[in-house]
Amino acid sequence: MSFICKKFVLRLQSYNRVLALPVFAGIMFCIYALAMGGFTLTLGELEFPLSIGTAGTGWANDVLFGEWVPSLFRSLLTALHVSEDSILYGLIQDGIVAGVGAVLGFVPQMLVLFLLLAVLEDVGYMARVAFIMDRIFRRFGLSGKSFIPMLVATGCGVPGIMASRTIEQDRDRKMTIMTTGFIPCGAKLPIIGLFAGAVFGGSAWVAVSAFFIGIAAVVVSGIMLKKCRAFAGEPAPFVMELPAYHAPSMDNVLRATWERGWSFIKRAGTVILLSTIVLWFLQGYGFADGVFGAVEDNGQSLLAAIGRSIAWIFAPLGWVGDMDWKATVAAFTGLIAKEEIVSTMGVLYNFAGEELGDNGEAIWALVGMDFGAMAAYSFMIFNLLCAPCFAAMGAIRREMNNAKWTAAAIGYMCAFAYTASLIIFQLGGLITGEASFGPGTIAALVLLAGFLYLLFRKGWQPGEERKRGVSVSGARI
Repeated sequence: MSFICKKFVLRLQSYNRVLALPVFAGIMFCIYALAMGGFTLTLGELEFPLSIGTAGTGWANDVLFGEWVPSLFRSLLTALHVSEDSILYGLIQDGIVAGVGAVLGFVPQMLVLFLLLAVLEDVGYMARVAFIMDRIFRRFGLSGKSFIPMLVATGCGVPGIMASRTIEQDRDRKMTIMTTGFIPCGAKLPIIGLFAGAVFGGSAWVAVSAFFIGIAAVVVSGIMLKKCRAFAGEPAPFVMELPAYHAPSMDNVLRATWERGWSFIKRAGTVILLSTIVLWFLQGYGFADGVFGAVEDNGQSLLAAIGRSIAWIFAPLGWVGDMDWKATVAAFTGLIAKEEIVSTMGVLYNFAGEELGDNGEAIWALVGMDFGAMAAYSFMIFNLLCAPCFAAMGAIRREMNNAKWTAAAIGYMCAFAYTASLIIFQLGGLITGEASFGPGTIAALVLLAGFLYLLFRKGWQPGEERKRGVSVSGARI
């Protein structure tokens, strides 16, 4: 293993200007294919899953949370003489089990992904990726040091944002904070897994494209922001000691995998559990014929009323039809925790005709019926790029130490996500037939032209600022 790392990967990736990025892209594709793809190896009549994470998630949805857990709670509730028509029974089975189970079902995929990333980190590969990315990032106004917070953010955005404090220059640190949230963290992986499975047949290309769209958002943002007065100037120099390639330590790899995985599971048992209860109430009760009470059709629920009142904002993104309010509500619950989006979908679609506990993939079929390809991709990209969860927002507030800069960072991420999703749906929808030419298309073309202008315009120059007697580091937003 050590010999292969030193002779093959070292020469191909670390010091080769041509092959470095293609090898990195290929490695990331293989990782996502193993963790979240839909590949199988067929030998005669036998089929062996190559996508280990997908196979584990299928078992978790179909068997663990499709049969075992619901049956266990059904037996316990029956033993306690709780009627199936009671509020308590509905809360536990349809709210907690369906909602939390929808999120925990993706844990196998996440553990495989965390495990593979931990191996790359431990062998010294990721340190060399940072070295390679420094040469690229500097061309776009970012320092190679920005890659470290972004790498950490693949596990969780909170420590990723906090890792930006190692960047000495204030402007580079603020720009890193504003762009680190674009990187798909562990909490966003269930969103990718849900739509890749429900709409795109478990395509690994869809999963890996989401990762690289996050990187593209960082690069594009770096170019545009660096041309603003507040961020003008040369990026901080990158100095880092590259560790020698070595065989991965099983102890280090398993510890890193467990810490990231357990952090996700704890959030599912606390924040997601509480919010699932609130969601269950809001989608299970409402006004029918002027009387408040339990409703069989969640389209008459309080949650539907709230979602429909603001769904028009997202109509240009393709969130239309019967799913418009569901998508809107899911996006807003994602501010609590990004994995809440899948939990919300699990709660909502559990009442769409088939119990999620009877077939763990029922939610995939129902989501696939409501979302077209471009609408699903638009929804996925919006929620991957928009404002992070409340915990990450708190980390931004602590690191920025300024309310205006915090609002600017969150506002920028939301505006960037909305614009990118609008362009994707309106222009991509013209090709697939999901969208027709109209005001939304015109808006998308105008925004695309605005993106290109901001990318290629001449930005603020530090020399010009000194002539005006203005300090770059003292610029205020």
